[in-house]
Amino acid sequence: MLHAKGPLLRVDLSERTATRTDIDDLLAETIGGRATATRLAHDRIPFDADPFGPENRVYLSTGPLQHSQMSFTGRMNMTAVSPLTDGLCSSNAGGYLSRNFTGTGNSVVELVGASDELLAVHVRDDGVSFEAVPELEGALISEVSDYAEEHYELGPDNCVAIGPAGENRVRFASAMTFDTRAFGRGGFGAVLGSKNVKLVTFDGDSRPPVEVPADVAGEIHRAAATADDSMKRQGTTGGTEFINDNFSLPTRYFSEYEFEHAADIGGAAVEEKKYKKGACSQCAFACKLPTRDEERGIETEGPEFETVYSFGSSQGVGDIVDVMAANELCDEYGMDTISAGVTVAAYLASEGEFGNAALARDVTERIATREGVGDLLAEGVHRAHDELGVEDMTMKGMEFAAHDGRVLHGLGLQYAVSNRGGDHLYAEMMGLTYGGVIEAEGTTDKVETLVEQEDFCAFRDSGVVCAFSGQYIDEDAFEVLFDADYEELLDVGAGVVERERHFNNRRGFDRADDELPYEIPDVDAAIEAYYTARNWNADGTVPEARFGGSSPTPADD
Repeated sequence: MLHAKGPLLRVDLSERTATRTDIDDLLAETIGGRATATRLAHDRIPFDADPFGPENRVYLSTGPLQHSQMSFTGRMNMTAVSPLTDGLCSSNAGGYLSRNFTGTGNSVVELVGASDELLAVHVRDDGVSFEAVPELEGALISEVSDYAEEHYELGPDNCVAIGPAGENRVRFASAMTFDTRAFGRGGFGAVLGSKNVKLVTFDGDSRPPVEVPADVAGEIHRAAATADDSMKRQGTTGGTEFINDNFSLPTRYFSEYEFEHAADIGGAAVEEKKYKKGACSQCAFACKLPTRDEERGIETEGPEFETVYSFGSSQGVGDIVDVMAANELCDEYGMDTISAGVTVAAYLASEGEFGNAALARDVTERIATREGVGDLLAEGVHRAHDELGVEDMTMKGMEFAAHDGRVLHGLGLQYAVSNRGGDHLYAEMMGLTYGGVIEAEGTTDKVETLVEQEDFCAFRDSGVVCAFSGQYIDEDAFEVLFDADYEELLDVGAGVVERERHFNNRRGFDRADDELPYEIPDVDAAIEAYYTARNWNADGTVPEARFGGSSPTPADD
């Protein structure tokens, strides 16, 4: 089976040391990316670790396809215990970081411990260095990039950075790369902030050789380059009106199911503001959205559909420039636009201020700096909803994405059992529904499909392959690319899902954590059927015998 190559680089932030360990046998079993990081995290992070404590660990990892020049491969993975969900969580980001990461010669970088002062960590193929950077305290993401270029002659494509939100431990703070690309969901920026890491740079020319089948990779790359796809013009916003008209676009903090101004913040509105093409490393699909409004002096990348929802319909804001401004704020301060936007929407609901874009921007900044009410909202909806007097519209503490499980029942089931909570990309039940592959209504008939989708997405995140590759890489292509039967690849994904669940079980998660905040048909029976399909216990836990029944021992050698 094709897999990433290179050692595990363990970076001890407390001792300011770095050691390399051969993990080729592990990579051969897990491919790379999310699967490798999940295995390491499961075995090396104590089950009772405080997400903000030095015992939590951060894993950055790539897969084998980051050694190719194929489209849809400009991504990499990050894994840690999430301060938002309190469970093991992974996220991946695009941009141009992954090739610079592989250039260091490593397949995984593990950050352990915590620094006693704000730190920049420099990972190169010839070693690791540490530098105190007190002058970057409170710096915005673009300011960190400027600093890196001036002091290290490295661009934002070499960097993972946090903004003020990460330093202030906002529970949904993002780790950012290339200024506008985010390891978004789960609060990884806050974990880095708790470790006093402002910046990690990657540079080198020691990429290990990985043989990626050139024929199929070339075919995929050509298809990406020549496709007449609306995503190249409008990104994910192209489906805004279709989803609003035919399914649901959650509006005014879930009190309504459609937004009367969907067209004003949808694909055409975004395309009108787009001023050039944007892409990720080596990708000919070029679906990114550099946008600009000269009248208000706003320049950003996006917004994508999720931000159109979170800072648009969810807040009752119908002006695309207002959404662009909010998107820019989140990128600069380093925050997940979904959780930030929905949390602000919950505040607007509590104040009766839907549609007040100026107030929304002010509150967004206050969240990042934890000033005034921002200190409460920085905890996220799950921890703030009682004081706000609003319903807790989260799953496992994570704010829901735009795709509405109250209408897309297969997605509702996905949200319920997902180890990551209210994230739409843990599986792809919404895409199957929008495409007419499965019906919107019903749950019990979708269990088998959900299991396969979870396994597939976990494998894909181990590759690491972009979620937008679906029309261009089929099962046969995956088999050729990874030199394995498709079922073998799904087995890798199943192992990821099970290890995440087991880790979370040991932190106290069980059937009660799979309860949705709303009703959908036969969901209890569907959840029971899901556990049966996974061969888990009826209480939503993984049989302990599969993991030996012991606590992990940090194996740092």
